[in-house]
Parts: sequence; C-alpha cells; structure tokens
Amino acid sequence: MTQTNTTTGENTPDWPSRAWFRRPSTWTWFGFGLVLMVYADLAWRRRWMSDDGLIVLRTVRQILAGNGPVFNIGERVETNTSPLWTAVLSVLGLLPGVPLEWISVVTGLVFSVAGLFFGLDGARRLYQPLAFHGLAPAGALVVCALPPFRDFATSGLETGLITLWLGGTWWLLVRRTSTVDGLRTWPVALVAGLGPLVRPDLALFSAVALAALLVLVRPERRRALGLLAVAVALPLAYQVFRMGYYGLLTPNTALVKEASEANWARGWAYLVDLVQPYWLWLPLLVLAVAAVTVSSTVDKTFVVLTAVPLAGAVLLAGYVIRVGGDFMHGRMLLPALFCLLLPVLALPVTRLTVAFLVVVGIWAFVAAASLRPASSASPRAVGVTDERSFWSRSTGHEHPVLADDYADHPLMPSALDAVHGVAGPAVLVQDYATRRWYAYPTDRPYVTVAADSMGALGLLIPLDVRLRDGYGLANPFAAHSTSLPDGRPGHQKWLPPVWELANSARLPIAEGGPARAEDVAAARAALDCPALVAIDASVRDPLTAARFADNFAGSFTRGSVRFPRVATPPVVCAP
Repeated sequence: MTQTNTTTGENTPDWPSRAWFRRPSTWTWFGFGLVLMVYADLAWRRRWMSDDGLIVLRTVRQILAGNGPVFNIGERVETNTSPLWTAVLSVLGLLPGVPLEWISVVTGLVFSVAGLFFGLDGARRLYQPLAFHGLAPAGALVVCALPPFRDFATSGLETGLITLWLGGTWWLLVRRTSTVDGLRTWPVALVAGLGPLVRPDLALFSAVALAALLVLVRPERRRALGLLAVAVALPLAYQVFRMGYYGLLTPNTALVKEASEANWARGWAYLVDLVQPYWLWLPLLVLAVAAVTVSSTVDKTFVVLTAVPLAGAVLLAGYVIRVGGDFMHGRMLLPALFCLLLPVLALPVTRLTVAFLVVVGIWAFVAAASLRPASSASPRAVGVTDERSFWSRSTGHEHPVLADDYADHPLMPSALDAVHGVAGPAVLVQDYATRRWYAYPTDRPYVTVAADSMGALGLLIPLDVRLRDGYGLANPFAAHSTSLPDGRPGHQKWLPPVWELANSARLPIAEGGPARAEDVAAARAALDCPALVAIDASVRDPLTAARFADNFAGSFTRGSVRFPRVATPPVVCAP
C-alpha cells in the first residue's frame, strides 16, 4: 500500500502491517493532541479581559441594542480595529444568559487553539513524505512557552481570530496542493482575502497568500481574475461601507496611532523587548537549522508553501517595527512570529533532528518556567508593559474578566459615582491633579463623560451616555489632533478635557473647576474651523444618502486633517 505525497504526488510507503501503537502517525497525532491540550490549559490559566477588549464589547452591545456599529449613540466612530472580530462577537452575543465578556474570552481561546491545530496539520502535510518516523510539535512548544501567546489567547482582542485565520489560510494553501483532497480553489481565495477584515495590516499576508495561490494553481487569466474577485469582494464591500458610514479610509485607531508615520527606533526597541527576555533567537535558530536538514530535496511547491509564511512574517514584523510597536508587550508581533513558526510548528523526527528538537524542548521548559520581561515584575502604565499583570494588580483580581472586576480599580468608583450622581444632562470632566469630577451644564440631551481608559467604564455605564476619551479612540477630534512629543506607544494622542467642554458644555463655563474659561473659548473657536466642522458633521449628522456620499468622497482626504492639541488665541484656521 502507498500513500500520496501532499506536495508532489510521489508515492511513499504506508505502515499497514504495524500495530496501531507502533505507527508513526499514531505518535504524531498523540503529540499534536498533547501540545494542543497543554496550550489550551496554559492559556486558560492566564484568562483575562483587557480594557481594550472591553472597548470592543461596548460596540457589540450597541449593535445588539440596534444602535449600529458605534461606541456612542449618534456618533459614527470606528473604535474597533477588527471588523470581523466585532461581527463574530455580535453574532455570538445573541446567546441568551451568557455575559459578553465570557463569550469573548472563550471564543478567543477556542480560535487560538484551532489556529494552532491548523498550523500543525499544515506542517504535517508539508513534511508528509519525510515523516516516516513521525513528527514532533517542536515549533508549537514556542507558542506554549511564550507568555504573550498565552495571555492574548484570551484578552478580548482579535489575537485569537488572527491565529485562526493565519493557521487556517496556510492550511488551506497546503491542502489545496494535494492530489488526493480535491479541494476547490475559490474557498481558499475567499478565506485568504479576509485579512483586511481580520485586521487591516493583515492585507500584507493576504497579498502573499493570494500570489502563492496563483503560482501554485497557475490558472488561466480569466479564472485568475475570478479568484481575485472572490478574494476582494467582502473586504471591498466593507471598505465602501467604512468610507460612507465612518467617513474615513481606515479605522479611527489608525489615526490615533498615526499608522502612516515611521518610528523605526521605537519599533526596534519593541522587537527587542520580545526577543531578548526569552532568548527567542535560540529556538528560532535551532528550528531553522532542523528544517534545513529535512528539506534537502525539495520541489517548487514545497518552496512556495514555505515562503508564504516566511514572507508574511517579514512583512508583518516590518510594518509593526516601522510604526513604532505598541504598548502591550509582544502583542503586535505575535502574528509575525506565528507566521515564522508555521513551517516548523511540527518537524520530522530523524537522527539528524532529534538533537535539535531536544534543545527546543529544554528551552521551552526554561522559558515557560522562568524567563520574563522586566515589566512583569512591576508593570506600570508607561512605555511597553505586561498589560495582563498591570490590570490584574490594578483591579485586585487574578483573572479580571467581567467589567464588574474592573469596578474594583481604585479610580473607578469615583467615575461611576459621578455618572450616576448627575440628575440630568451634563458634561463630566476630571481634574487629574485631584482626581475630582466636575459636572458642567449642557444644552445637549444626554450626559457626556470625558475620560481616559474607557473599556470597563464604557460597559459599566448606560449606552446612552457618551464617553469621549482624550486618546481619540472614540473621540474624532482627539484622533485628528497632533501627537504628544515622545508619547507612549499606541497613546500618541491626548486631547485635554477643555476640548470636550468646548464641544458639549454650555458656554461660558463657570470658573473654579479644572478648566479656564479662556482656554475653553479658544478651543471652541478652533472647533468652528471649517475642517473640524466637516469632521464633526461626518460623524454626527444623520446618515442620509447625501451624507453617505459626502463621507465617501471626503474620506480620501479627511484622514490627513490635523490641528494643534493646544488652542492658543488668536485661533487661526488652517487654509
């Protein structure tokens, strides 16, 4: 009996005469199952919900309440980076009686484990002709050992979906080359094209995967155009919606983080912050050498399938480094690292590879048990930090999952008291020197809260309360303001509360609070400038056909509008 090579169609011997427990495939699947269970267990032990993950859930609550994909009612701002993650949670949020926080945590974990499974099986199929002595999940040990992979398997962010999509896309590409599976091509193109909906920067991996698909399948021109049309259909449809509904080419978060600017030095420091504490160069080097020893005879298909994740890793890592990284330790580099590991998640066990696999196993044990970044010992809300440890310590909960857990943060009770203490519409701002809240009268028929961290607070207050953050995630004015010099990664923007008073409060404001009347008046004059009036209209005007068309047309230039974050009289509007 023979079995067909997944990549080349060559025949290799099967093992029908051996008892099941002596067959290499038995031990391969046993190893895969074991490492998947270990990863699931380790990730579950680190389960949590980040404050940024709770931001996503407020948008999901608004969708489920019939208010549309918005953070604040009546304000069309795209605060979530992943449209597909928001959509998945909105569908699962229809489950009765299950808190959204737990839906998000469990879904992220299931997606992460599923993504690792697809990656392992993709590697198995890639090396199948060489795997007479079974495969060991060597690269998967890196995933299990690194705390960021465990922490962000949950967290409420889209990392689990990214892992599933990357692993699943590569698995489909590898499987499509099989001569025995008969998988149709268009589903591969459809899934590969979803990258921009998973997260915008993943369009880079989509491009690589689609190019590889065309190289492997070599369709005629008409069929190639059809496959590309299938791939871009959903992302293109959503892009048209984004431009007309939100009035921007990108999610609002791209403006907040100034994704078009380059900060190579800070990005390189972010890479070092991930690689150095865990000696990550060691297992990557060992796995690369081991892979070379088993791929001495390769064909074009093998080369292309291996090049897809490697090229994707380089592009994704390069993008993250260029924009200056992030404030969460390791998170933004996990997709690139997972891509880099895909071809070596499982490796054939041979006389040459055994020593390399043992080295990786020893490193994984040491890294999982003792290697940690310095920020884990004393996490602070500055620079790059261990975000899970920070919120766990700040809330007093080992596993802060529910928004109610965040209510135990020392600063949360005063914010909730301020919101619940107002008798009617008002603008609430905080004096950051004294941490005291002040209520200002407003002519608008709702309460507006000017805040900083807004994920937990957004879930703990009613949906009809407007929550406008100085960072700009849900505040279009802050998103279009100039950056702080040497601002924290991912927090480059900070618009002082005087702007929210100028935008929403009844003027002139009373003296004696945290804001001066002349500063508010200057900010009000700046908000009357035509460019900012147009931004406000794109967000708050009723969504008519004319507004959709105007938003669509203006989206090509609106994202480049910037204004000084400090208004000084006399205010001069930009031409």
